[in-house]
Amino acid sequence: MTVLPPLVEPSGPLSYDEVARYSRHLIIPAVGTVGQRRLRAAKVLVIGAGGLGSPALLYLAAAGVGTLGIVEFDDVELSNLQRQIIHGRSDVGRSKAASARDSIREVNDGVDVRLHETRLDRDNAVALFAQYDLILDGTDNFATRYLVNDAAVLAGKPYVWGSIYRFEGQVSVFWEDAPGGVGLNYRDLYPEAPPPGMVPSCAEGGVLGVLCASIGSVMVTEAIKLITGIGDTLLGRLLVYDALAMSYRTIKVGRDPDRIPVTELIDYDAFCGVVSEDGVAAAEGSTITPAELAALLKGPEEVALIDVREPVEWDIARIDGATLVPKGRFLSGEAMVDLPSDRRIVLHCKTGIRSAEVLALVHAAGFSDAVHLQGGIVAWAKQVDPSLPMY
Repeated sequence: MTVLPPLVEPSGPLSYDEVARYSRHLIIPAVGTVGQRRLRAAKVLVIGAGGLGSPALLYLAAAGVGTLGIVEFDDVELSNLQRQIIHGRSDVGRSKAASARDSIREVNDGVDVRLHETRLDRDNAVALFAQYDLILDGTDNFATRYLVNDAAVLAGKPYVWGSIYRFEGQVSVFWEDAPGGVGLNYRDLYPEAPPPGMVPSCAEGGVLGVLCASIGSVMVTEAIKLITGIGDTLLGRLLVYDALAMSYRTIKVGRDPDRIPVTELIDYDAFCGVVSEDGVAAAEGSTITPAELAALLKGPEEVALIDVREPVEWDIARIDGATLVPKGRFLSGEAMVDLPSDRRIVLHCKTGIRSAEVLALVHAAGFSDAVHLQGGIVAWAKQVDPSLPMY
């Protein structure tokens, strides 16, 4: 078991209204008034007010965590509402941070909500983390996850990590400086970032909306346990949830004996690489803009416009004249035999990441004049055909 001492000291006595509000906590022997006072004294920073941040922020507020920080620089979009329950229809176009703050105040007006409407980076992360007792990270890209981990190590802070993709979620606790020599960090679980394109983001691969609630609530449960010092935390264990099988399992996580100590923050985009080196090299000089593609399609030259997305994405929206050939068929080599040699090949996907990867394969197969669409169908919809629904 990984039972840790309480993370914060309790604040002063509870008020009359606080006793009424938190009465269902107070009558739990393991929590009681002291545990509730620890929650009130706690300062928790949540990275993102998105899929995982939404339920996490609401339940942290409802639980009585006294100070909540929100790191968020995006605005609310219609596609967020499928899972980001802290926002509503009237919030579309608003700052996510401000929208989250307003929802938190409706749940618990006694919470001090602090907005950090900026992109988390290596210049601000350590100083920001130093202001809080605990961090919750529900971001959906590896560059930010490694940044959060390394900044937490340097700031000496524990953090709860959550991840979701399609029907599966994962949760763990990382704390390099945990008492008793049991400290671990994210690099013990993932010493290196996976190859570019191997693990798509939720925006590329999708996520079951309600999965956010399942994983977000586990993250808050771990936060409450850390703050109050009750229960067996997930430090040293990875919880894996499969929504389709409705199964939970835990995997033991040990310290990587070859891990290099974290001494500074690095260039995490370069460390993780959204696009492989081959994809970057292929796209150099072989990328066209939506306006250039529109002109090309209207011109005399005949082109082969190939969509490398998945069939479910094709069903949502497509560019007129395109042919669907999913990326997987290029990876297996199956698609190469069907590529036309008498026309220029133009590849596209949703945002340009997958098409750059495929472009490298197509170039290697001898189609040196092939190009790909910068920004994918998202950029096409914004700049050329706004009637296309976006996802």
